Amino acid sequence: MKGIVFTEFLELVEDKFGLEMVDKIISSSTLESEGIYTAVGTYSFSEMLQLLEHLSKNTGISIDNLLLVYAEHFFSVIEKSYPDLLATYKDPIEMISSIENHIHVEVRKIYPDAELPTFEVIEKTNDTLTMIYKSSRAMHHFGLGLMNKTFEHFNSTATIDLEKIKEDGTEVRFVIHKN
Repeated sequence: MKGIVFTEFLELVEDKFGLEMVDKIISSSTLESEGIYTAVGTYSFSEMLQLLEHLSKNTGISIDNLLLVYAEHFFSVIEKSYPDLLATYKDPIEMISSIENHIHVEVRKIYPDAELPTFEVIEKTNDTLTMIYKSSRAMHHFGLGLMNKTFEHFNSTATIDLEKIKEDGTEVRFVIHKN
């Protein structure tokens, strides 16, 4: 998992819960990196899981809800760092449906060894989108949060239903209805 995911996560934890919480979740975890991350480094997903689990335990917030909040934070990083990428889209359905064929292609240019989930578009109209998310990492709520922020970015709203195809969350169906 790319280091930017870790550095931004710890920045969010510091902003929302304080530096003491950052120290607490790092020291409670068994991290090969010892909690020292660079944005361009690559780290084990198990480290992110440990950080999320300890943050959840210390805050009483579910991991899924933490991932939603983190996705909202991460979208603001995308807005600041890649405004030209976002400007190529005029509609949230168009942007979300292009994750696999455009956005992930651009991500791989920056991070060639990034392990990204796949998003298979099953059905698309002007106001609806059905996609299948597949990943060895059950971070579908991170994807859901990014989708929510995409609609907000375009001053639009949607109902996004999430259905686990595999109980462990490694395969999920998203059904999006633009309001």
